[in-house]
Amino acid sequence: MADVRLIEGGFDPAAELAAFTAAHPESGGIVSFLGQVRLGGGVEALELKHYAPLTLPGMAALADTIRQRWVLEGLLLLHRSGVMLPGDPIVLVAAAARHRRDAFQAADFAMDHLKSESWFWKREKTARGWRWIDPRPEDRRDLSRW
Repeated sequence: MADVRLIEGGFDPAAELAAFTAAHPESGGIVSFLGQVRLGGGVEALELKHYAPLTLPGMAALADTIRQRWVLEGLLLLHRSGVMLPGDPIVLVAAAARHRRDAFQAADFAMDHLKSESWFWKREKTARGWRWIDPRPEDRRDLSRW
């Protein structure tokens, strides 16, 4: 099963991961990744915008691809949109599998795709105002591994 959600407000990563873990007691390995707004660098806020008709269906299609490639007991793709402050969680990916390797690879694949091929536009606010952020070349290289 996949739990795919797009969230406009905040979420509690510890509570989400605890619920996911409790729902998959048969799994020998649960791997998670939490992305959060970095503190420092003059960033005062981060905003993620998206095109609603594509975002959630795209995330669901990504989850389907992941579940076809790896043997998983569960998958969680949780992504925020809107304005966030330093320290706020942005994305939580968790994969539960009988064996750790599938869980690690599934979570890694999910993040590489969410980072580089997602349906979000990102901009950050500093003392100079707002500026759009493009995916880094490293993000595209990470994606090319798959």
